[in-house]
Amino acid sequence: MAEWTELEHEESEAMLDIRIDEAGYSPGDACVRDISFRVGRGELVGLIGPNGAGKSTTIKAILKLIPHVKGQIELGGSGTYAYVPEQPLYYDTLTLWEHLALAGAAYGMEEGEFERSAHELLERFRMTDARDKLPGGMSKGMKQKMMLMLGFLLKPDIYIVDEPFIGLDPRATRDFLRLLEEERKRGAGVLMCTHVLDTAEKICDYFVLLSGGEAAAQGDMAQIRAASGLAEGDLFDCFEALTI
Repeated sequence: MAEWTELEHEESEAMLDIRIDEAGYSPGDACVRDISFRVGRGELVGLIGPNGAGKSTTIKAILKLIPHVKGQIELGGSGTYAYVPEQPLYYDTLTLWEHLALAGAAYGMEEGEFERSAHELLERFRMTDARDKLPGGMSKGMKQKMMLMLGFLLKPDIYIVDEPFIGLDPRATRDFLRLLEEERKRGAGVLMCTHVLDTAEKICDYFVLLSGGEAAAQGDMAQIRAASGLAEGDLFDCFEALTI
């Protein structure tokens, strides 16, 4: 895990700046409240918490996918972002390559740029043989890799990734983490929601731990340990102490 101080976190150029006063699905019924954090250039922020803590609602609020949000969401850099959902979303009648081509067109990518990026991703995720397959004939892991490929196609300034490890085998997980690290070195920020705490502890610079729709703690690992009172605790121990 990269060693980030709080000062470095605050001073780094923000790729995503979030202040959610409250958000929910109907007026007067806030599911999350008082959540503020930022994702700096090249920084990986882990959004963690138990089921029902408000992680999905927070992501939907950031993406403006729920009707009632009070607060402010600001994108830095060029304002480009990619969202990789927890559950694969796809068109039954389009092949993998056609999904990539549709995304490239939506992003306004030039043909040469699209071809290079798409072929590179097919090779990296070992999906070249599946380029003309329909999603219905793919395994869960292959569908998840397709979602990751669609997200990485544009090389945006910010990635918002929801539970990316579900369905991935160890090799695909390694490929994903290597690509994620390359994108961070390029300067992209990453907000990642995950339940895989041992991996999160190794790769995240900063954590936002949600409980009951609010931020129970946030900071680097040293600050999370201090908040939990566990000076030698790992992320799982701290998570358990802070969400009981």
